[in-house]
Amino acid sequence: MAVDTVHVPLEVYRFQPGTDPAPSFRRYELDLAPHTPVLSALLRIRAETDPTLSLRYSCRSAICGSCAMRINAKSRLACETPVGPEIERHGRIVVEPMANQPVVRDLVVDQSPFWRDYRSIEPHLKLDPYHPMPEGKPNPMTPAEVARFHDTPRCISCAACYSACPAVAADPAFPGPMALAKLYRFVVDPRDAAHQDRLVRIQTEGLWLCLRCHLCTEACPKDVRPSERIRDLKEMAIAAQGATERGSRHAVAFAENLRGAGLLNETKLVRQTFGVLGTLPQLPHGIKIWRKKPEVAHRPRPIEGREELEQIYRALGPEGGR
Repeated sequence: MAVDTVHVPLEVYRFQPGTDPAPSFRRYELDLAPHTPVLSALLRIRAETDPTLSLRYSCRSAICGSCAMRINAKSRLACETPVGPEIERHGRIVVEPMANQPVVRDLVVDQSPFWRDYRSIEPHLKLDPYHPMPEGKPNPMTPAEVARFHDTPRCISCAACYSACPAVAADPAFPGPMALAKLYRFVVDPRDAAHQDRLVRIQTEGLWLCLRCHLCTEACPKDVRPSERIRDLKEMAIAAQGATERGSRHAVAFAENLRGAGLLNETKLVRQTFGVLGTLPQLPHGIKIWRKKPEVAHRPRPIEGREELEQIYRALGPEGGR
């Protein structure tokens, strides 16, 4: 019985730094079964058409994470992305290397920035030296304690979330979604003796640079949901230290500010976030904004339905939805 096939135009990123003057795309055309993974298509191109194509892969079973790349502008694993739905949705398949990491050649990137940021959060248990675990015996955990990990142990370090993250692209101080999800895993581990120090330290080392766009969660092939773990870290950091850093002050001020009238008092929010002295360097920006949008200087009028908003705040509890 013949297997139905679909015509698959692939436009593949090609670039060898130091040799090629600029990146380019090379077009290949194949007839494939719709369920064929993009990785299999690329390997067929390399085996039958162009042996110079460079890419990373290993297990071909969505376990190792080696074949992460951008497929039609989305960071994902090539081994679990079938060609059929991509052709149906886009009419072609554009394959590019992961973002936020230098290209070594074609679809291969240098992951040094990714692993540097991962190591920076010290992803290992820090045991209490004054209360060591018994020699040769495990430290038991209850099911409830294990459940607090959520799905963070499922992470395969593929860097798809790192590639998808606009905060990584915007600011090198941001350690990336995977590093913060791993940090969460150790913060909630009852065996770790440094969770308080971790929370205090991460407040000034990138936690509040997250843009809350949730693109990392969309990209994750293992449903680790990094954006939700980053949210949890923010709440725990404020509980551990209070709103002492600009990002945490902004989060707390935003929630309190919005509660007043149902609309932001933007001038007040800047003052609450930066403090009186910290607001002074922002004045030139504020003047530019005021000239284009004079209403920002006015106290907002209370919106209708504030009672419903107050019900939401009460339902969120004392944390106020931060």
